[in-house]
Amino acid sequence: MTSWFVALQKNVPQHGLSRLIGMLAASEQSLIKRTFIERFAKAYDVNMAEAARENLADFGSFNDFFTRDLKPNARPLADGAGAVVCPADGAVSQIGDIKQGTLLQAKGHRYSLNGLTGSLSSGFEGGSFCTVYLAPCDYHRIHLPCAGTLTDSMAIPGALFSVNQKTEEGIEGLFLRNERLVCRFETTFGPMLVILVGAMIVASIETVWGGPQSPYRTEQHTEHNESFEKGAEIGRFLLGSTVICCFPHGSVNLDDSWQAGTPVRMGQLMAQMA
Repeated sequence: MTSWFVALQKNVPQHGLSRLIGMLAASEQSLIKRTFIERFAKAYDVNMAEAARENLADFGSFNDFFTRDLKPNARPLADGAGAVVCPADGAVSQIGDIKQGTLLQAKGHRYSLNGLTGSLSSGFEGGSFCTVYLAPCDYHRIHLPCAGTLTDSMAIPGALFSVNQKTEEGIEGLFLRNERLVCRFETTFGPMLVILVGAMIVASIETVWGGPQSPYRTEQHTEHNESFEKGAEIGRFLLGSTVICCFPHGSVNLDDSWQAGTPVRMGQLMAQMA
C-alpha cells in the first residue's frame, strides 16, 4: 500500500491539482462553498463548538471556514515565564535532538537541517527539534512558541507531497523536497526556527507579515524586525501540513511526555527554557 501511495504522489500533477482545488476552496459561490464546507465538516467530524463562528453558513468560503478562528480562551497558553508552547494543533510526528546537522524524519530516515533551512541554519548544531503534523480536522492557525523577534524568513519553492506516516517513511528527504517557509526568531535563549512546510492540496502558506506569496516561484530571503508575544498568531495553512520548531543546544528541555504520535494542541507546554 505504501509503495503504491508514494508512486501516485510522484506522478500526479501536484501543483496543478493543488491550485485547482485552491481556487475552488476560495470560491464564494454559494453552492461550491456550501458543498465543500458541509461535506468536509461531516467527513472529518470538525468540532465547531470551539469555533468563534459555530454556524457553517456564516463562512464566506471554504478557506474562510478552514482557517476559522476559535473562541477566546479555547487554547490557553501554558503558564510560566519559561514555558515554550506548541505552535499548532496536531500530533507529534518526530521529536528529539539535532545530530550532526540532521533531524529525524522517520525510522531509518534523517535529513539535513541546512538542506531544510539554507542560510538560516546556523546556531542549532546539537540542539533539539519537534515536528507537528496537522490533520485536516485540526485548527490551522500557527502561533509563536515563545516571545521573539522575527529577523529573517526564507521562502523555498518545492514539490507538494502529502505529509503523513506513509510519505514520511517512503519518501527520503520529504521535507527537503516540499515547498516551505523558514522563519528565524531571536528569543531570550537565542535563535529559534519555526518552519511551515507545504503539502499536497495546500493552496497557500500565509503569514501575518508582508512577504512573498505562496506558491513560491524562486527562493527568496527577506529580512525583518518584528516582535511577537508568546502565542501570537504568525500564519496559517490553507489545508493541512507540518510545522517544525528548532532550538539551540542547551536552550530548552523538551517535555518528556511528548513522543511520536502524541496528540497536541496549540498553547500546550512543549518545552521549558533551560
